[in-house]
Amino acid sequence: MRTIIIKRLWLVAFFVATSAAGATHEYVVTVAEDLGEIQGVARFDAAVTDVSARSRSASEFLISAHDCGRDSALPVAPRLTIPNSGLRCLAYRVDLEKAARLNRRYNQGDTKSLIVRIPLWMWRPRLGGADEVIVSFELPDGVDVSVPWQPLADRENTFRLTSSPQSGSAISIFGKFAAETVRVAEADLSIVSVPSRANPISAEVIDWTRTTAELIALAYGRFPNPYARVLLLPVATRRSESAVPFGRVVRDGGNTIELMVDPSRPRESFLDDWTATHEFSHLMLPYIDRDGRWISEGFAQYYQNILLARAGRYTQQVAWQKLNNGLVRGRDSTPDLSPNEAAGGDERNTRMKVYWSGAALALLADVELRRRSAGEESLDHVLGRFQSCCLPSRRTWTGMELFEKFDALIDEPLFVDLYQRHADAAGFPEFRPLLDRLGVFVAGRNVRLADDAELAEIRDSLTARRYTAESSK
Repeated sequence: MRTIIIKRLWLVAFFVATSAAGATHEYVVTVAEDLGEIQGVARFDAAVTDVSARSRSASEFLISAHDCGRDSALPVAPRLTIPNSGLRCLAYRVDLEKAARLNRRYNQGDTKSLIVRIPLWMWRPRLGGADEVIVSFELPDGVDVSVPWQPLADRENTFRLTSSPQSGSAISIFGKFAAETVRVAEADLSIVSVPSRANPISAEVIDWTRTTAELIALAYGRFPNPYARVLLLPVATRRSESAVPFGRVVRDGGNTIELMVDPSRPRESFLDDWTATHEFSHLMLPYIDRDGRWISEGFAQYYQNILLARAGRYTQQVAWQKLNNGLVRGRDSTPDLSPNEAAGGDERNTRMKVYWSGAALALLADVELRRRSAGEESLDHVLGRFQSCCLPSRRTWTGMELFEKFDALIDEPLFVDLYQRHADAAGFPEFRPLLDRLGVFVAGRNVRLADDAELAEIRDSLTARRYTAESSK
């Protein structure tokens, strides 16, 4: 009997160890000379019974698919149908040019490149937490590839794709484009400019991208992720619009920060813009589920203003003016909804509540951490420790999970209590008394900073350009 138990324990240990190690799938992706087609050969670590491209329209572009060892085609209805016995090797072809037409905005025919969302051509099994895919591209002469995955230093045009929250559909580029990898605060940042003859992206815009990414190090001394890709998408804007009218973070096999930029705008317009700082700030947190979106957006709102002040792009007065105005807009937005309810609602009606309720919590937490520790702790410290333990993260978090982890990183709990008091409560976190204690008073439409206020020293420390050595531990 004991022998049987020992054998069972050994088998359990074996399967746990195997699961922990994860599967490694090997892909070779061949791109046609005219960029019209992709041929993929996927060799799976073990037989798989589910392969998909994560896009409902992907089957429209699938020319053929079959088991590498057989000539008979695998049916697509509307997904690729895998035999019950599973599949160890998949060969497939995709009409790349046709798939690129879904991105007409950037595929204008005036450059020798194609821009395609990856889920339209990448057919793969679902990845577990420790699984990975090694993708090698075979490219025609003069053709390069850009994907958000981690490049392998010892293998040309080869990348490591890992599991991720898949918060959106990342972009791939085939052909000619400008790209450079820069070292930013202990991280490698790949800055890729989508080609456009009509509206080319200048070296000044690329330099602004790099220096803006460096602002994130003003929180705790380093960039949140060891590798990330920034995709600069050229657009034409009206003079009344921002130089960076839109941005987003896509966590799809890696982190991509997509920024729409108007290269025709002067450098001053970019320096005055907050969009890129907001998007880079998102990387200090993992991907949070839809109900907790107010935390992700709110912390980014808070830090975009704090970091721009630390960098000297905002004066302290301007930073607090923007924070006060935003908090007021958030307070006045949908007062009958809680932050969790607002995050799951219609974004057009709840946007201010979503973006500023989390900023209020970030401010409340940051000030309290600094007050009770006499400046020895701060939100910067918490995020720095969180980065050391938990970023980049391959999974989706809930708001409660995140705040529980934050509390585990400090001596005296704070974040779970804030979450429980505000996440499901209608209204808005009360911020006015705290601003008064910080010496941020409202006079008409403008804020006035009082140096004799109770917490004026903490107010000044929030926007001071420094971080301590402890922040990076």
